[in-house]
Amino acid sequence: MAIPRMFSRVRMLLLALILACVFIWSLSRSRNPNTAYSNDVTAFPPNSESNVAHSTAAHIAFWRQFKPLLTGYEPQCPPPDRLGTAASNRFSMQDPERRPELLDMMMEDVDNMKSAHGGFVDHIKKNPPQLQYTPNTRGLVSTAGGSYLPVLVISLRMLRKTGSTLPVEIFLADSDEYEEYTCGVVLPSLNAKCVVLSEILDAVPGVKEIEKYQFKPFAMLFSSFEEILFLDADAFPLEKPESLFVNEPFKSKNMVTWPDFWFSTASPMYYEIASQTAPSMNLQQSTESGEVLISKKTHLRTLLLCTYYNFWGPSHYYPLLSQGASGEGDKETFIAAAMAVGEPFYQVSEPICAIGHRTEGGLAGSAMVQFDPTQDYALTQKGEFRVNGSTAAAPRAFFIHANFPKFNPATVFSPQAVNPALEDDGVTYTRAWTIPQEVIREFPTDVERQFWKEILWTACELEDKFRSWKGQKGICAGVQKYWDAIFVGQKASKDKD
Repeated sequence: MAIPRMFSRVRMLLLALILACVFIWSLSRSRNPNTAYSNDVTAFPPNSESNVAHSTAAHIAFWRQFKPLLTGYEPQCPPPDRLGTAASNRFSMQDPERRPELLDMMMEDVDNMKSAHGGFVDHIKKNPPQLQYTPNTRGLVSTAGGSYLPVLVISLRMLRKTGSTLPVEIFLADSDEYEEYTCGVVLPSLNAKCVVLSEILDAVPGVKEIEKYQFKPFAMLFSSFEEILFLDADAFPLEKPESLFVNEPFKSKNMVTWPDFWFSTASPMYYEIASQTAPSMNLQQSTESGEVLISKKTHLRTLLLCTYYNFWGPSHYYPLLSQGASGEGDKETFIAAAMAVGEPFYQVSEPICAIGHRTEGGLAGSAMVQFDPTQDYALTQKGEFRVNGSTAAAPRAFFIHANFPKFNPATVFSPQAVNPALEDDGVTYTRAWTIPQEVIREFPTDVERQFWKEILWTACELEDKFRSWKGQKGICAGVQKYWDAIFVGQKASKDKD
C-alpha cells in the first residue's frame, strides 16, 4: 500500500505546483492586463470586451454632455441663399484664384451665426466634455453598411496584405445595417468589429436626424482609440499604416489630412462667422477626407468643433465651406475646425493623383492616389514643394481611394458614368488602372492584380452572405470571368502574393 500512497502524494504535489504556477501567471496578468500588447501601442486584442472605459455606457455619458452643446448653439438664422455653384478648379500655387462668393446672407444672420459659433468655441475651450478612449491605443475607423459592406471587406483584406495588425472599428448607422455573418464572422476574422451608432445617439432623446454623410466625425468621437486613422470604406493603404503614427508630421502635429484636386471654395462669410482672416488662396488645397489621421487626446476641440460643423452642416456649414463645389460635405470641416480652435495640423502638399485607363475621351478615372506624409514632410521642411514646381522625387504612393465607381463585385460591370473594367465599347475587358504610368510603376507591387484578387475572393466566398446581394446571381461568375481574361497567365513581375 505504500507505493500507491507515494504516487498519490506525487500527484498532489504536481497538482499543487501547477495551481501555484497558474496563480502566479494570473497575478502577473492582473497587474498588467495588456502584457501581451505592452510593447506595441498599436495592438488591440481582437473582439476584446475588457475595455470598460469606452463601453457604450461611457460614450452615452459623453453624448449626454455634448448633445446639449450642439443644440444649444444652433445657428439662429435661415440657411444662406445660394446664388450659384462654385467652380471646381485645379489647385495651383503659382496662379491663385480669387476666393468665390456665391452665397447671400443678411448681416443680422451672419452676426447670429457668429455669436452661436463663438459661444460654442468658447465653451469647448474652457470646459469641453471629455472624449472616451483607451489611452495608448491606435486603430482604424470607418463607416459602412448596406452596399458598402462588400467594398469595406475588400479594403480590409488589402489592409491586411500590407502586414498591418491595427484593429478596426466599423460604424453602422443603426441595427438595420447590422449583418450577423459579416459582423460576427467576416469582420472579426480581419480584427475588425461593428459598432452601431444609433445605440449611442438614440440614448439621448430629441436629437435631429443625422444622415450618413455626417457620420464621419461621430465615428471618430465614439471610437475606442486614442489615435485614429479614418479611412473611407473604399480606401486602402499600400504600405503598413503603423508607420504614420510614429513619424513626422503626425509625431509633432497630431493631425494629418490629404488634399483634393481643387482650390478652397470656402466663403468669406464663413471666416467672418469663425472670427478669422480668410487665408490666401494659394496657401493650401481643398481637403479630400477619405483619409484623416488624428489624435483624440491632443485634438479634442478640433473634433468637437468639426462635429458641430457637421451637425449643422447640410443647412449652414456645408454651403459656407464649399459653396456647392465638388464633394460638398464633411471634407472641409476638419481643417476649418483645427484653424478655428488653433490646433496644429499638416496637410500633405503632394497633389492627389487620379488613376484609370485610357479612353477616347482621355482618362476613365476610377481611383485616386494619396501620398506618404512622412516623405512629403521631409521635402517641405527643406522648402521643396512639388505642387509649386519643385523637381524633387515624388513621395511614395500610400493610399488608393477607389471611389468612382465603387468596386462592388455586384455592380462593377454594370454600365456607369465610368466603367473601370471595360473599354469604350462597353464589352471588351481592360485593366482599370494603367495610367499615369509614372505613378503606377512606382507602386510596391501589382496593386491592381491584388485588388482584383480580393474582389474575386469576396465575390465567391461571400456571394450569399451580404444582405445587399440577396437574390442576385452570378456575382462570383462575373468576377471570375474578368479575372481569367485579364490576369490568368499574366502574373506581374512585381506581384508578391
